[in-house]
Order: sequence, then structure tokens, then C-alpha cells
Amino acid sequence: MKRIAVTGAAGRVGTLLRPHLRAHFEHVRLIDLQEPAELGENETFVRADLTKLDEAEVALKDIDGVVHLAGIASGIDMNAILHANVLGTYNLYEAARINEVQRVVYASSNHATGFYPRGEVISPLDPMRPDSPYGLSKCWGELVAGLYYDTSGIRSLSIRIGNAGTYPNSERSVAIWISARDLAQLVRIGLTHPLIAAAVVYGVSDTDEKWWDNDLAGRLGYQPEDRPRDHARIEQGAEGPVALAFQGGGFCEINHDGTIRMRDAEGLAKSLEAVE
Repeated sequence: MKRIAVTGAAGRVGTLLRPHLRAHFEHVRLIDLQEPAELGENETFVRADLTKLDEAEVALKDIDGVVHLAGIASGIDMNAILHANVLGTYNLYEAARINEVQRVVYASSNHATGFYPRGEVISPLDPMRPDSPYGLSKCWGELVAGLYYDTSGIRSLSIRIGNAGTYPNSERSVAIWISARDLAQLVRIGLTHPLIAAAVVYGVSDTDEKWWDNDLAGRLGYQPEDRPRDHARIEQGAEGPVALAFQGGGFCEINHDGTIRMRDAEGLAKSLEAVE
């Protein structure tokens, strides 16, 4: 894995990751609609709109692996999300297939499972429970990754990133924060580990709050180096009752009617047994 591409490279996460990636790979191609600042000696820039398949295809020419960060990271504008996150991700994988790219690291999100209660520990094997249109688009991306492994053999690691800010700025982000170097470690695993097919892990540093069973990441060799509490600068105020109830925080409040509902699969199964 010598030549990699990073989509959405001018964005916040791409900017934080770039120094860690260019130190480990021979060449890093930065793909975005706007040129990132201060290109390194082994970085080049390609301007491309991933919602246009022909541009995506050209951008991935002669590339070994891709880190797919591009997309809209917030908001409820479904038309914009469909355009950037859904169509853009599909085109990225189709361009990878055309160019015979072997690896993709897909930047998924904790918002793909944001409607799980904060008191419940979940793993990537649990069903998706998106908390917003954004979270729904990340579920789509994970499914696209699986489709392209089954049909084309493209190996993917989908990383459900917790909070990849410069530092944790709330109690919720302390529970789910991942440092740039820990995220870069997961990205390198996704690009190089020989046993990955279409795997999903959570992107979180060494937090004391165990919302996620990230055993698979550990078995793949992930050893986080940073502790979120050591980097915290709490700035945000108290969350509302809906945000506090669920792992997705404020995203769960989008179009929410205020009634907190919990799913209880075990209780439902027992009730059905009693009826039968």
C-alpha cells in the first residue's frame, strides 16, 4: 500500500489526519472541491466532485487504497445528504472498482447507532439505529462497503467515528473522542490488515466510558494511545433529556417529538412467547 487517496482532505478530520498519513505512505493524493493548505512533499491535490462518477474515476487512477472522509457531517437537509453522502459514496466505490482499487477505509459515524441508550454497551454486530438523516446516510455507506466486497472483492474497514475534534469539549465527547493519531492508527489497519473483508469498528480512544464493545478493533491490532479525559476542555452546557438519554446526543433531537422511547428486544420476545 504505497499510494493512497484521501477524499474530503480539506475538511476538519482530513486536516487532522494528513500529517499522520503522509508519514507512513509513499504518496498521498488529496481529493476535495477546495485545495487543502500547505501540501507536503509527498502530497498532491486533485479537485474532484465525487457526485460525478467521471470525476471520481479520474481522481482514483493509479491509487492503491482510499480513505473516504468526504460528505456532509451534519444537518437535516436530506437532498444535500443524498447528493453528497449517498451518491458520493456510491460513486467512490464504483470508481474504486473501475480502477481496481483494493482497499477503502470508510469514515462512518457513531450516529449510525445513535439511538441506543447511553447505559447499553453495543458492538458492531448489533443492528443499526441511526439517529438522524446523517446517521442514516452512514448506514447506507456501510452497506455499500459490504456490497462491493461481495461483488468486487474491495476490502473495507468502516470506522464509526465517535468525536474527532481537536479535543473533547463536552462530557459526551469525553466518552467517545478519538485523537488524530489513534484514528490514523485505525486507518492504517484498515488499509493494510490482510484479514479485513467488510469489517466495522468504533473509532474511540482509551475512554473510561464504555459505550461500545470494540473487541474487533483490538483483535485487529488497535492499541489507542490517548485518553480523552486527559485532553478535555469542557465548553458545552447541559444537554436536553432526549440528548442525555441516547448515545447520539443532540442528533437524536432532530425532528424528535420529545417522548423518550426505549426498544426492549428481550422483553418483546418474552411477551410473544407468552402470547403463543
